[in-house]
Amino acid sequence: MNDTFLGNIDSKNAILKQNIISLCINEGDYSIAELSKELNTSIPTITKLVVELIEDGILIDMGKQGTNGGRRPSIYGLNPAAGYFIGIDIRRHHYSIAIIDFKGQTVSYNDDRPFVLGNSEESFKALCKDITKYLKKTGIDPKKVKAYGFNLSGRVNNDTGYCFTYFIGEDRPIASLLEEELSAPVFVDNDSRAMTYGEYICGAGKNVKNMLLINVTWGLGMGMILDGKLSYGKSGFSGEIGHFPLLNNDQICQCGKTGCLETGASGSAAHRIILEKLAEGRASVLSEKYNRKENITIEDILDAVNEEDVLAIETIEEIGSVLGRAIAGLINIFNPELIVIGGRFASAKEYMLLPIRSAVQKHSLKLVSNDTTIRFSKLGKKGGPIGASLLARSKFLGLL
Repeated sequence: MNDTFLGNIDSKNAILKQNIISLCINEGDYSIAELSKELNTSIPTITKLVVELIEDGILIDMGKQGTNGGRRPSIYGLNPAAGYFIGIDIRRHHYSIAIIDFKGQTVSYNDDRPFVLGNSEESFKALCKDITKYLKKTGIDPKKVKAYGFNLSGRVNNDTGYCFTYFIGEDRPIASLLEEELSAPVFVDNDSRAMTYGEYICGAGKNVKNMLLINVTWGLGMGMILDGKLSYGKSGFSGEIGHFPLLNNDQICQCGKTGCLETGASGSAAHRIILEKLAEGRASVLSEKYNRKENITIEDILDAVNEEDVLAIETIEEIGSVLGRAIAGLINIFNPELIVIGGRFASAKEYMLLPIRSAVQKHSLKLVSNDTTIRFSKLGKKGGPIGASLLARSKFLGLL
């Protein structure tokens, strides 16, 4: 027995209801006749199911559609007030949160809430208290929250709810603890995969069936949409591009191995390179801060790029060139329609994109790369939490 909020998903009617909801999410609003045609199901059956979904508060009658002649059909779509989904994107020293309604529209967003998450139940409980505090501030009834989505970096098994970056014990997955604290279903996923899903549903990858998203932040991750489906791999650990053994630089990665792509093409790599060059005496707007022995952050480096600091720009170009070589390999393997550059370093824009394109032209097969577009994230910093909330909705509805 496989149950969802619709009931037994093994039943034909529950599957048809899921398909109706999926069409409304991905394509918009429909008439009964259009749904009947799309799902190859009789109009009486579709009518019955739509009525039931309206009674459940999931669909609403949006009124008559204008036509060139004849009777105007009623149009049905998702009911925004049917409930809310909350996405939480956790970073090294903060988290961001987004709330969407049932239709997927963002109703609230808050960026960079200060918080340092640790490997303990107490830390996760404190995070939940802050989320509850924020929810109260928005005026949304917690009982109207259908599900939460949490983004965590590293290896996350979305089926079991375990995260091996933040590991609180063998006998208790993080998702279980969060559900207990928040009194609602919780889905945990890898941050890059959630960003990818957000771009696919309502960002740079909308209407694209094959796309890769490269998440360039402190680390380096990847999400994949293959044939219109989010790719997880057998254990949910696919997309670990940061740990692809591409380089011969003898740099030790955070995973403990050497030569990982992340050691040459990530925020941590940019940070290391900047410090090395400052130590050599290179001039930069960051020099004064370095000489005072103050901590230099990713934001500092990106601010320096925006100020057209030569050292910062050189560093971005260096990691862009390394990343471009890896992207050339991905293009040769996957032949994607689109590659999206996301994460904090996407804000470097052309300084990052030009060396990437140059490396792709040099290392990829032209016949293959001609079919691939490379562009930046459309959702930007909002991609993580919005992607998490959209993933929570799809998983709650049984669509993933």
